[in-house]
This record gives sequence, C-alpha cells and structure tokens, in this order.
Amino acid sequence: MSAVDVHAVVEGPADAPVLLLSNSLGADHTMWDPQVPGLAEHFRVVRYDTRGHGRSPSSAGDATIDDLTDDVVALLDRLGVDRAHVVGLSIGGMTGLRLAVREPQRVATLAVLCSSAYTGPASWGDRARTARTEGTGALAGAVVSRWLTPGYAAAHPDLVARLQGMVTGADDEGYAACCAAIAGMDQRADLASITAPTLVVSGADDPALPPEHQQVIADGVPGARLLTLRPAAHLANLEQAAQVTSALIAHATGGTT
Repeated sequence: MSAVDVHAVVEGPADAPVLLLSNSLGADHTMWDPQVPGLAEHFRVVRYDTRGHGRSPSSAGDATIDDLTDDVVALLDRLGVDRAHVVGLSIGGMTGLRLAVREPQRVATLAVLCSSAYTGPASWGDRARTARTEGTGALAGAVVSRWLTPGYAAAHPDLVARLQGMVTGADDEGYAACCAAIAGMDQRADLASITAPTLVVSGADDPALPPEHQQVIADGVPGARLLTLRPAAHLANLEQAAQVTSALIAHATGGTT
C-alpha cells in the first residue's frame, strides 16, 4: 500500500525545531488543541490527521502500522523536515514507536501517550466490521466513553459531543483499516532497538489501553521514563492538559519531566 498524502496543520516559528503530533484512533488533529499554544512557543508544531480521519483521505483495504508510518515519512519529506520530536497518543503512539525503529535518524525524541506495543487482535475485527456495516457513528458513544473519566465527561458535555463528532466524522473504511493496523501489530521485540530518548505517559484510569500497556513500553525501551497521570482516561492530554504540555516541552528540550 502506498503512502497517503495526509492533511497537516503547521504552527509556530518556522525556524524552530519541529514537533510532530499524531492523533488517537477516531480523533483528528484538533484533539491536540490544548497543547498547541504552549508547544508553539518552543517548536514548529506539525499536527496531522491519520489516514481516514479528519481531512486526510482514506485507502482501500486494511492498513498496517508500516503503512501509517509511511504516511508520516512522506509528510516529513513533503515539509522538508529531516528530524522531529515525535509525539503520539494511542495509534499515534504506535506509529511513533514504529517510526523510531524504522527511521531512527528522523526521531529526535519520542513521547508515547496512552498507547501499546501489542494489543492482540481482541475486538478489533468486530469494531472494523461495525464501522464498515453501520458506520463510525455506531461506535462513537462507546469509544468516547473510554476517552474521559466519568466525572470529567459529566462536567464537560460540550467536549463529549465534540469528540463523538470526531469519531462519527471519521471515514468508515479508513477507521476500519486502522483497526486492522492495530490488530496486526506486535512491536514488543523491537522496543529494545529504540535509541530516541523516550517518554511514556499513562492514564491511570484508561480503560482502553490500561497502564500495564505503557509499562511494557517503558520497560522495553532503553532509558525510557514513565509518567502516570491521574485522574486521566485514554485522552490524558485533554483531562490533564497542562501537565501533558509541560511534560512534552520538558522532554523535547531536555529538561526534567
């Protein structure tokens, strides 16, 4: 499968180091809105929509994690970026891990949030079938219920509605293709080869990819640091926005997280 020309938004000083943000399955680049003002003070921030999400085109058939990584390489090439600080949440973190293994020269630092090196096939096939037969709207309620802790969701109904709109807005086939990429991925044996300084962020209350998934990454990547946030579910960058922003800045600038 060839790379998809993904939609990207670039903000911050043109001469600053590049920091790339990769979104969660079902979300789009706007999930990073809380982080951008702070990050753009230090970096040229590049946000993109994973294929089949937001304004990025989809592709026919199932995707692999290498396909999603090819999209990132093509994006960096298109923007003339040789090396970037790479940040990804969920499937974005999985893509970041693969990029750090395959293209170590392109990754200055790596931050992996609420992600996994291996989920197993589990329910991904069922989810892909639902997306293809009933549409992503049929998944939106259940998916978003795992993104925020119940108390935070109850206090922010407008955010919940916006997030459900993101999931519903994802291309049905594109979402299913990305489910296949997760189902077929096992990066556990590759973690030891990652040389980029790595920060792993865990949401203590994440029901989608619980903390043990991040512990595997932190244990497997040499020198990786683990930061656990609470309360926080799957989109920890929303529930603990200030902490995540500060941690990303500190990590990418060599400061203390």
